[in-house]
Amino acid sequence: MAENSVDQSRYQTLIRLSGAIRSQSENLFDLVARELHQVISFQWVAFYDALADRIDWREEGDVPIDSPIDALRKEDTVAWWTYKRQELVVVPSIEQLIGLEPPLVGPLKAVHELGGRSLCALPVTTPSRELGSLVFVSTTENTFPPEEVGFLEHAANQMALAMDDALNVREAQRSKERLELLLDLTNKVVSTLDLVELLLHLGPNICRVMRCESSCVSLPDLETGLFRMHVFDFLSSTGDKREGIEVQPGSKIGEVFRTGRTALLTGEETAEKPYPEAEGAQTLCHIPIQGRDRILGVASVCSSSPNAFSNEDLVFMERVVAQIAIAIENAFAYGEIAALKDQLMREKVYLEDEIRSELHFEEIVGTSETLRHVLRQIEIVAPTESTVLIYGETGTGKELIARAVHNLSARKANAFVKLNCAAIPTGLLESELFGHERGAFTGAISQRIGRFELAHKGTIFLDEIGEIPLELQPKLLRVLQEREFERLGSSRTIRSDARLIAATNRDLEEMVEEGKFRADLYYRLNVFPVRTPPLRERPEDIPLLVRHFVQQFSSRNGKSIESIPSQTMETLVRYHWPGNVRELQNVIERAVILSTGSVLKVPIASLKALPSVKSIKKPEKNRDSLRDALSDQERTRIVEALEQSNWIVSGPAGAAARLGMKRSTLQFRMAKLGIHISRVGGVSSKGA
Repeated sequence: MAENSVDQSRYQTLIRLSGAIRSQSENLFDLVARELHQVISFQWVAFYDALADRIDWREEGDVPIDSPIDALRKEDTVAWWTYKRQELVVVPSIEQLIGLEPPLVGPLKAVHELGGRSLCALPVTTPSRELGSLVFVSTTENTFPPEEVGFLEHAANQMALAMDDALNVREAQRSKERLELLLDLTNKVVSTLDLVELLLHLGPNICRVMRCESSCVSLPDLETGLFRMHVFDFLSSTGDKREGIEVQPGSKIGEVFRTGRTALLTGEETAEKPYPEAEGAQTLCHIPIQGRDRILGVASVCSSSPNAFSNEDLVFMERVVAQIAIAIENAFAYGEIAALKDQLMREKVYLEDEIRSELHFEEIVGTSETLRHVLRQIEIVAPTESTVLIYGETGTGKELIARAVHNLSARKANAFVKLNCAAIPTGLLESELFGHERGAFTGAISQRIGRFELAHKGTIFLDEIGEIPLELQPKLLRVLQEREFERLGSSRTIRSDARLIAATNRDLEEMVEEGKFRADLYYRLNVFPVRTPPLRERPEDIPLLVRHFVQQFSSRNGKSIESIPSQTMETLVRYHWPGNVRELQNVIERAVILSTGSVLKVPIASLKALPSVKSIKKPEKNRDSLRDALSDQERTRIVEALEQSNWIVSGPAGAAARLGMKRSTLQFRMAKLGIHISRVGGVSSKGA
């Protein structure tokens, strides 16, 4: 009955052991030692863990002890001998055996000195893995009869199966983590062109999967010949990244870069620490990053554990490094493309500067000082948000000036909306500017978006702004000052951030004096006035304009005009051009159409007669005052200078130079004296 009770107790122990092993609620060796001590008599138990490569001792089943055996090399212990031979060892009497000098004499002497008199050593193994060994030591002889040895074998098998299962689970988890890392890396490679961002994301994940403390990527610096490192210190600084560490080409990293061979360093081989985070490292691994046709750099991982990386780990790291190589090549390609793009942009800016210096803002053709002055004004005002008022005679290119201001401003990426106020009937102008709601007036069958609303964040160009009726001017003033308006038929206030550029060929100041234009609106528009010079004030630009229009219309009409007679060019330069550039453009277009050969034939007879010399008579009025007499004398002198200069105001041969006056001063005096150059010849005068 006693024997049956012992067997039952042992089997119950095995059942408890199996259940506890499955739950894995504590250290497996401690669990086995404590449970077996309840049914087997032993003083000490030792476990050699092959994976950790260490031997643990327990006294009375659950008390860790430091044994003299710990001072021995593991190769001189019974546990190591049992593990390597994978054989069961049962020694009923150690004292009798050590005198026979068998192979185990050395290890048994150490156990005997500890007080052991009998022992049983069993391999802990499965068909697929050799996991270690268990050694049970008793202070009495003949402690382990065959039935107890059989029971211990069952327990060792249970422990081996549990360890094997745990390893399988761990390996499955690591395989999952590695696959997730590779998938994440692949996604990052195809979606991220910033190499630093990719490495910053990748470094901590590599450390987590590889169970190491830090990782780094070293890339060669072509200018210095050194290696620049991107270090990711995972454990001590939670994934922080450091740059700027330089490594000499003669280092181990440089050797791996040159040879293209992986270097796995352990123990004393790790004496060369490539970066501060590697201090205390017991295992270093440097893997070359192989691109399509060259080695791009070196990837490194660092662990404080000896022999931390297995062959399987190295194979996995090589797969990771292959993905890093793709990312580096993509980043290099992106960097080259970005550099080429920047170079093209610089060339584009340079060419645009050349165009502006020669052709003045693309479509604005001319090199005269008068035109250059206008373009310098544009360059000054364009980057600001100020309102610009462009004034000048018709046909002088006011819309081109407005477009140049827009294209040089911060709003150039947004809309440029234009409206000719003189071309819209008065009753519809408000709807064009501010829009209307459906049913706002007869014929408003749908909602309409106004020009100010379309020009939000952009520029609105109002040509012929002097034609805006007085009753509409307060609304225009409000949208300029308050940036808000209402559509016709709506009470909802709409905000519009549109920059206004206005143009006119009328004298707004004179219109203000006559009560035809609001003074407050005029002052709001006249923040930065720009005057477009008439063509007669820049005759040196006429040859450039003629050639430009000839080339333009020849290409459009499929003709090849190669020369312009000098006499024709001289006549075009001397002509007064009352219609300015627009008239010149129309004349050249007609000439290109009429020309049948390679020589431009301009119908000179169709041009209006050059201004003739006419005396200017002042309207009858009281001439008794000295001021009137002086005005008459000044008027006569100005007219004579105009006649002598062929009705050209500015320039070295213009009337202003002849009179020793500034062009702006002469123009002011001409306006004051009522002198206007007639478009049909000569000058006209109105009473002062």
